[in-house]
Amino acid sequence: MKKPLTQRYIDFIIVHPWRILLLSLLTVIVAGSGGRFIEFTNDYRVFFSDDNPELQAFEAMQNVYTKTDNVLFVIAPESGDVFQTDTLAMVAALTEQSWQIPFSTRVDSITNFQHTVADEDDLLVGDLVDDAASMSAAQLQKVRRIALNEPLLAQRLVSPAGKVTGINVTIQLPGKSLTEVPEVAQFARQTAAEIEARYPDHRVYITGLAMMNNAFGESAQNDMATLVPMMLVTIIVVLGLLLRSFSATVSSVVMIFFTIIFAMGIMGWLGWKLTPASASAPTIMMTMAVADSVHLLVTFLHNLRKGMTKPDAMADSLRINLQPIFITSVTTAIGFLSMNFSDVPPFHDLGNVVAIGVLFAFVLAVATLPAMMMVMPLRVTAMPEHQNGAMVVFANFVIRYRRILLLGMGGVALSLMAFLPQNQLDDQFVEYFDQSVDFRQATDFASQNLSGIYTLQYALEQGESGGVSEPKFLQAVERFSQWLRAQPEVMHVHTISDTFKRLNKNMHGDDPDFYRLPESRELAAQYLLLYELSLPYGLDLNDQIDIDKAQTRLNITLENLYTEEMLALENRVSAWLDSNLSEIAYTGASPTLMFAHIGKRNVSSMLIGTTLALILISFILVLALRSRRIGLISLAPNLIPAGMAFGLWGLMVGQVGMSLSVVAGMTLGIVVDDTVHFLSKYLRARREKGLDEQEAVRYAFNTVGVALWVTSLVLVMGFWVLGQSHFALNADMGAMAAITIAIALIMDFLFLPPLLMKLEENRNA
Repeated sequence: MKKPLTQRYIDFIIVHPWRILLLSLLTVIVAGSGGRFIEFTNDYRVFFSDDNPELQAFEAMQNVYTKTDNVLFVIAPESGDVFQTDTLAMVAALTEQSWQIPFSTRVDSITNFQHTVADEDDLLVGDLVDDAASMSAAQLQKVRRIALNEPLLAQRLVSPAGKVTGINVTIQLPGKSLTEVPEVAQFARQTAAEIEARYPDHRVYITGLAMMNNAFGESAQNDMATLVPMMLVTIIVVLGLLLRSFSATVSSVVMIFFTIIFAMGIMGWLGWKLTPASASAPTIMMTMAVADSVHLLVTFLHNLRKGMTKPDAMADSLRINLQPIFITSVTTAIGFLSMNFSDVPPFHDLGNVVAIGVLFAFVLAVATLPAMMMVMPLRVTAMPEHQNGAMVVFANFVIRYRRILLLGMGGVALSLMAFLPQNQLDDQFVEYFDQSVDFRQATDFASQNLSGIYTLQYALEQGESGGVSEPKFLQAVERFSQWLRAQPEVMHVHTISDTFKRLNKNMHGDDPDFYRLPESRELAAQYLLLYELSLPYGLDLNDQIDIDKAQTRLNITLENLYTEEMLALENRVSAWLDSNLSEIAYTGASPTLMFAHIGKRNVSSMLIGTTLALILISFILVLALRSRRIGLISLAPNLIPAGMAFGLWGLMVGQVGMSLSVVAGMTLGIVVDDTVHFLSKYLRARREKGLDEQEAVRYAFNTVGVALWVTSLVLVMGFWVLGQSHFALNADMGAMAAITIAIALIMDFLFLPPLLMKLEENRNA
């Protein structure tokens, strides 16, 4: 009689292990060679798809005006007074050196601010500070008075009390090389270090969007350099202690490396770029690759300790675990593939490459791993069956107290899920980095002492060439500026109307009574032309006025705002403009606004992705378990853990950011693993051995219980290691995944068996 296909497959692996190993090695080498094509990008724009409306609005504005990517040097003198000769000399020197930063197009500081004064009918335009080292006390006081009262400087480039000052360097990256951002950051740091050495009584902090870009890349690279080795050591220690087999532990580690090399190589062949979010893929795959191996090895070693021969032990392990491992691999892959519904492209890459790794890990677990165990030496001490009594004792406990556990665990689940509404969509991209990151420290200092990195830009269109000089339009710009300055979130408003008021005052003999907008379009246009002709190269008005002078841009600096606060401010601004300046077309954009919208939108899109993944996984479970009733029962321990985890998060933290929106879908496929393995053993006991529900539960605990808590422990520790990242997107995702998987194991041990027994009792009643 011809053997079943599965049995023939098992026989081939056991009889021809070297062929399997050679084929596996060749496959990994060919696929892994694609790793040389992997490129890393740290541009924050990778978080947004090309059709993202906020990105499109931002890019359109960037094409009209000067770019807003920047490096901001914040100088803090120990004296606490910026207006001293040595500090101003330092500012002037750093301003000059900042022009050498790669891709810099503009440098603004208090020393090179283009101050205007009247000389009879002439307008004199020049640097506010000239030869700082030789300035007298009276001259220093004059500079202080001008700087602290100039709207274009106060709380933008100098603090209101004059304790710190900033130098803003505008960067225009060509976008032709992935090394552009690191070049800018390295040069900026080197420049700051050199200037600090010359002026030791001053501290220089470096922030800005260019430095944020660089922080994304450095955080990801730091994670790969620290978390991957930490995870590898953790896995080796845990597997060594739990499997108590050197060969089995080594084989598991080989499976890990094969999985990562294969998946990352495929990533390179497909041309996907590595990003700060997808850089966590090796750490996650390292964890996922172990799960399948552990189930096979635990059963295999258990059989050997019972006295079975190596071929028989492996054949039995494959026969028992092949279907559950296949099901769990597919459902896990589906969970990660649900990340394609995210509005954040790097999460697509993360989900796809991990899904590739999970599916290849299945192939390795049922082919390469058995072949390795066949050829590797093993020393296993035979021991009586009863020595694995811990699970039997635990099973007896669950069976005895099944009613209490069912009600108790159900009550705990409901209690935790009651805190789900406590979670708020609160995201700050500065807080993606923890306090150990230089960028975070510098940004926090700048926000507290000078100016923030959170911005909004609004372009107001007059519509006709030269229309920015129209008095009615300028009055509208001024009204908008004054309203913005009255908003509690706004730190500074950079507007062309302030420049027109200053020029009007200058052209009226610097009479303070004329610090107001010009009354005629012709006069305003003449002032603007005269002023622009006097400006030096690199300090023109292209950051505020378009080339046709038909529209102007206001740059609004904000306090650090969470997602909901940012969106509320945007709605408030839009409502004010629609009500008060309805005749003027406007556009709002900024990286801050982009991150706020992507965070909000990502939650909705991932709800759809998670729901579809749940439906597909449920369908697979019903088919695989050959029982609609058992398949539907399995949904409870699969869905409840995510709800409990987010409830616990709401109780302890309450802030849900962009990364947590993908955790439910990602972990859905993972938490199914334990349920599938437990149910498959339970059903085997019921169908093949004819055991009642209590004995079937006892059998399931005895045969798969150890493997379940070993794999769960490895998964929890793996995601816990990811939770140690200094990059919040990875840290929050790792922490929440670890919590979810831990809760899932508890529910599979303490809730699923009592639920099965209760439903079986009702069915038999």
